[in-house]
Amino acid sequence: YDILTGRDTDYTGSFKWGVTINTADIPNDNSEYFKGKNTNLIDWLRDYSAGDKDEQFVRSFLGRMLFSGEEVLKQSSVLSGGEKMRCMFSRMMLQQANMLLFDEPTNHLDLESITALNNGMKDFKGVILFTSRDHELTETVANRVVELTPGGVIDKLMTYDEYINSDVVKQQREELYAIA
Repeated sequence: YDILTGRDTDYTGSFKWGVTINTADIPNDNSEYFKGKNTNLIDWLRDYSAGDKDEQFVRSFLGRMLFSGEEVLKQSSVLSGGEKMRCMFSRMMLQQANMLLFDEPTNHLDLESITALNNGMKDFKGVILFTSRDHELTETVANRVVELTPGGVIDKLMTYDEYINSDVVKQQREELYAIA
């Protein structure tokens, strides 16, 4: 994940996104986005707006993540973990990406927010690459599973439950982990 998002540059090999790919991501640890910032949520999100910085425009993205009325004037330095995640989702929507990268996206979210995330991921028309320990989210959203093993890659177009219950995949996993 950190290699794909450019956060980790200490590796060998290379990759390049296609020219039509516009990525947006939400890391597992989003503290860097809030460190040293003591601004209200409107100004916090404006910092990530490349184009329109109009207050109503920015408020609309916060509103999609259930921040309403005076809540958008809350200081970013006092947000809970769940509120920070909702801000990060607002930031991601503002970027209008066609490829999303999530590292444990359900962390710090309440059930209502997890349900909204699940529905949003299912409705998204682009590509989503994510890691998750949330079995229900993975089963309902993922239609392709890619596992990186010490001996190679397993790449299957199937649901997560089909993947973990497949005898063919089990055999491949045994072979690829035996190589290491």
